[in-house]
Amino acid sequence: MLSKNDIKYIQSLCHKKQRGIEKLFIAEGPKILEELLKSSFEIEKIYATKDYLPKPDTYNNNIIEISEIEMNKVSQLSTPSTVIALVKQKPDYYSNLTNKLNLVLDGIQDPGNLGTIIRIADWYGVENIFCTNDTVDWYNNKVIQSTMGSFVRVNIWYGNVEEILTNHKLPVYGAVLNGNNLFENTDAKEGFLIIGNEGKGIRTNLLPVINYPVTIPKKGGAESLNAAVATGILLSWFTK
Repeated sequence: MLSKNDIKYIQSLCHKKQRGIEKLFIAEGPKILEELLKSSFEIEKIYATKDYLPKPDTYNNNIIEISEIEMNKVSQLSTPSTVIALVKQKPDYYSNLTNKLNLVLDGIQDPGNLGTIIRIADWYGVENIFCTNDTVDWYNNKVIQSTMGSFVRVNIWYGNVEEILTNHKLPVYGAVLNGNNLFENTDAKEGFLIIGNEGKGIRTNLLPVINYPVTIPKKGGAESLNAAVATGILLSWFTK
């Protein structure tokens, strides 16, 4: 049974500031928990309703049974799941950048977009995602849910991406509206691919570091593509 303080504490982790203080984030659902248990993430607590409890039989983590009413109070989902976990955050990290394509996200604001981009990156084997500091926090519960667990296999880093792009001397591809036809470009064997803000695109201070501006050619009248959709098309071509 959860106390009022327990409920209040779990609810507080939906706020970025509190997540930063506690160094924890919320993960909901059997699929995401399954991915976490196979990863190097450390789970602090698991809360589950009786419908979920019979399923795990080898978990070493402390599982606390709660009622459906209590789950409704702590869940961030419109339809609460049967299990919710409090997970320890990891320090920002990225692996070797050479001989691989790395994503750079410039001011992505929508949690669903970021979560989907992380999932797409995982699908295409992209190991590193670099985010400007104004990109939505990837520990946001909506981001975590949208990844469907892919975040456990992708390194996500926040900071001065301009410095990263400049110092590593790798090719830089940028998704812009007036670049070269994507489908006339050869495969991108290594480097960075910049995806800009949903409304403003890539900010001006990053444009000079782009070696290869690329555009997804259109046939219809749409003004632009959703950032996650564009990422999927670009990675599909670059990794073909």
